[in-house]
Amino acid sequence: MSASDEGNAAAAGYAPHPYVGGRTAVLRALAAWRMRWPGAPRVIVLTGNPGSGRSRLLTGFLMMCDPGYRKQLPLDDLDPATVPPDLPAPAVPSPAGRTAAQLLWLISDHFGLNADHTDDIFTELATREEPVTIVVPDVDQAGPVRAANEPVRVVQDVLKPLAATETVQLLADVPRELAAELAGALPRGQVQIIDLDEAEWADPKGLALHAETALTPEAGAPELPYTTDPSARRALAEAIAARADGNRLTVQLAVQSLLMQPDGFDPADTSLLPGGVGEALDLHARRLGADPQTLRLLLAPLAFAEGEGLPVQLWGALANAVAGRDMSQDLADGMLLAAPFIQPVEASPDEDGDRDDDEAAASDGDEAAAGSGADAGAGSGADAGRTLLRLMHPGLAEEIRSALPDTRDAQTKIAMALLEAVPQQDWSKADPYIRVHLAAHTLDAGLLPQLLTDPGLFAHADPVTMRAAIEAVPLEQLGAPARTYLRTAPLLTRSQAPAELRAAFLESAFVEDGLAPYAEALHTLGFTLPWRTLWSVPLVGVRAVTTGSLPAQGGDGATADAAGGPDGTPTADQAPHAATPGSAQPGGPVPASGTAAPRPVAAFVVPEGTPGSRTLPRPDGDGSEGEGRALLLHDLLRPEYVDADPAQVQLPSEQAQTAAPFGLSRGADYLRVWARADQEVVAALLSDTPFTGADLSPDGVLVVATARGVTARQILATPPPATPTVPAQRTGTADSDASDGLEGDHS
Repeated sequence: MSASDEGNAAAAGYAPHPYVGGRTAVLRALAAWRMRWPGAPRVIVLTGNPGSGRSRLLTGFLMMCDPGYRKQLPLDDLDPATVPPDLPAPAVPSPAGRTAAQLLWLISDHFGLNADHTDDIFTELATREEPVTIVVPDVDQAGPVRAANEPVRVVQDVLKPLAATETVQLLADVPRELAAELAGALPRGQVQIIDLDEAEWADPKGLALHAETALTPEAGAPELPYTTDPSARRALAEAIAARADGNRLTVQLAVQSLLMQPDGFDPADTSLLPGGVGEALDLHARRLGADPQTLRLLLAPLAFAEGEGLPVQLWGALANAVAGRDMSQDLADGMLLAAPFIQPVEASPDEDGDRDDDEAAASDGDEAAAGSGADAGAGSGADAGRTLLRLMHPGLAEEIRSALPDTRDAQTKIAMALLEAVPQQDWSKADPYIRVHLAAHTLDAGLLPQLLTDPGLFAHADPVTMRAAIEAVPLEQLGAPARTYLRTAPLLTRSQAPAELRAAFLESAFVEDGLAPYAEALHTLGFTLPWRTLWSVPLVGVRAVTTGSLPAQGGDGATADAAGGPDGTPTADQAPHAATPGSAQPGGPVPASGTAAPRPVAAFVVPEGTPGSRTLPRPDGDGSEGEGRALLLHDLLRPEYVDADPAQVQLPSEQAQTAAPFGLSRGADYLRVWARADQEVVAALLSDTPFTGADLSPDGVLVVATARGVTARQILATPPPATPTVPAQRTGTADSDASDGLEGDHS
């Protein structure tokens, strides 16, 4: 196919595609690919300059691939070679705003693949009997953070493996700088690059038709001599298309500019027609008697805007910052000046981090849970419903950014202005745009590592964008708090946790990583946290935990044999002669009046040989091989181990357990603490690794073991007062099974 086919199609009397308005050569190539015509490539890489019309072309082609939408198109009037066969619609996973991992899990969900890791997705697709068709549009818009350069990862981690899978028929719209890399991974004959800016695929007549249609009064153009007279309109449209050098965005900007402000425009003067996107900006400003640089400075904040767009309320402050002067009067006088280049949009809940499941799915990389669509950022949705402003095309934003003398300096000024816009540096009062996108702006400015020391920002920031921004920073540049956030981020996104619960998860994570001051700071920021993390130990191999107490000894709570050996391990005469599973009995002797209270402890079942532990004798007749078990005691309320005979540990009595204000329910990777009086959940805990043990003391200390270690949390909720009536029966999960700590594992 070549550009000459456009003329052949017109000569044959075929109507142009009603949405694309031309591109016959490309549409024929895509139709042949869709029907797997002999000799057609299995993979097509669609590319071109910003504004070349790739997205519009792909949208028009997909209209003809959708069985429902085909019924609304005049297919009988179109060139039959441009109409794909009536087949089931292809999969069209959008990478816009998504990471490479999210995109892969989206594909996995669409085809119902049984994949636990991303590599499994390609294996599953390769074993399918019937080929699958996948269209990936707008790769240049991939990623929740623009500066993280996610399109590169999408090409490397998603498109290249898909293209190498023989059962996959792939069509991808990628930036030109990545097209050769994608195509180069395949043998000749299997792949074809369609560059819309090359003469072979050019469509000057279609571009002129696009301009002519936009100039008609039926399309909303005012009644002017060159819009109402067909011959004058056609001549102007052809002149606009010729000057635009094949760029659809340039044509669109030229038409919008002259129709919005027709005064001072002479259709016979081709010097008033732009030859590129930058010229369209400058010519429009001069026609309105304005300085082109002023127009660019007004639009600069929108060119750097992340997500769906910039809130109107922030535009002025950011324009002042970029310009280095007060732009308020320019902004007030410049709405007509900027109008052709701006598109207002109504913010979705996503703009405050409250993403749909499939929008944030798979932020956990290879985690299978992400593939189920469980992974999402979370937030209050405060941005939803208000007006955002964005530039009408990404190519326009790219032009404005590239023309600035120092883009990093401009981004630095924007980032500082956003920080100054946070009232009293209280992140709960910050504009939703700032909470969601500040990390992206500071990443682009090179300032993100300095920002990653604020626990309040960690809790209030959207975890999807924050995680993507932090992952783009070299690990050696991250401080300890940022590393803690990074390892916790998958849990924050998967749980769809609101800010308060994110703060609770981070509070525990900071304690686990030895950053207690950061954990304590979260208790001073106005959050109502469900717990306070008391301590955490990085102990590997814990199989179960139990809470109990040691009888008081000598008035200070210390046990008689607490001294132990020089290294803290029990001495020979402190052997656990009675420490067998089930030997510690509930209750125990009550201390005499005037003596110290029993010492609350947690007992861990650990592998034999763990330093400080005491081996549990095997039951009589147990001759099994393998690693034995041992018990290790830890103070329940303080971060210190206890050297004592486990046989002295007293478990809570049945009466104490019944009178306890809280109950515990447990799943594989979640725990719920609920108030016995009204059955309401007061704390919910998720883990990125399965729980290996959990117990709740009568006074509300939750001890949890995972593969990472053991952590104790004091539940802070105030239980409701007990009523004399019979409590309602709980409809949730039953209490967790008895701990298999001192009493042994009865599963």
